[in-house]
Amino acid sequence: MKKIVFLIAVIFVGFSFFSCEDSDDKVKEPYLIVKFQFDPNQVRLNNLGQPSSVASGNAAQSPNFNTISAHYFELAPTAFTQLGDGTILYHAPETTEGGAVAINFDQAIIVEEGEAFLKIPLSQVAQGNYEYVRVSLAYQDYNISIRNNGTDYDARLTSFVGYNTFINTHTIGSNSFPVNGNRLQGYWAFALNNFPYATSGQAPAGATTVPNPIASTSPIPAGSCVVTGKFNENLIINGNETRDVVITLSLSVNKSFEWREVTADGKYEPSIGENVVDMGLRGLIPTFVK
Repeated sequence: MKKIVFLIAVIFVGFSFFSCEDSDDKVKEPYLIVKFQFDPNQVRLNNLGQPSSVASGNAAQSPNFNTISAHYFELAPTAFTQLGDGTILYHAPETTEGGAVAINFDQAIIVEEGEAFLKIPLSQVAQGNYEYVRVSLAYQDYNISIRNNGTDYDARLTSFVGYNTFINTHTIGSNSFPVNGNRLQGYWAFALNNFPYATSGQAPAGATTVPNPIASTSPIPAGSCVVTGKFNENLIINGNETRDVVITLSLSVNKSFEWREVTADGKYEPSIGENVVDMGLRGLIPTFVK
């Protein structure tokens, strides 16, 4: 009798174990995960997606990125897919608190390299064959080198490259920058590391580089920061995925911080009137792992 009871108990435990295992399998759902990567050696592109050198009279450096944020993410089937006609998977919160419609910086998703920016159930991603990625960048936080009176200093800079951003107050370390309004593409601020100096400014309107290799067939609005990149191999979503699909957006930071030189020494020296002219990312190469 004891043996029978023991066998029944074992069988019951076994069924319970497999039942839980089946339940866990059903609960687990594959996701589309989007991450950023920053590459100072990736090819440096212009607005048309062609290789580009630093303009005569200017100088540039490759910043060391800390964090980034984006405003919009879309998968596009072909080079003829117009902006907004692909599969839109993210559109950041906007506000009219500052007057015109603007990105709401207080609600921005800000991530480091390799950290998940988006995580979307694959069941919510439209099935399709996707050739391009379009991502509208909004905010950048990176370290640069600044010269003053012959001495080089480490500085941290934040730049807002979205079409328009409503900012209450943003910070760099212990430095606060109260804005309480909208700022168009190109607003920036920096602070010296370990020194009590901070300032802000505005790059020229329309000067931010936004590479779009399919500009002739699928243009982007002026003043936006919708960077376009092509997969080496099309991303196919067929609805039968059982594992996560991880997309890595490799952004070229190859001499992406650019200024107009007063002293031709390749050193950014704002105290003598060297002004920032461009802070746009210099290209996008998307890859995926399924």
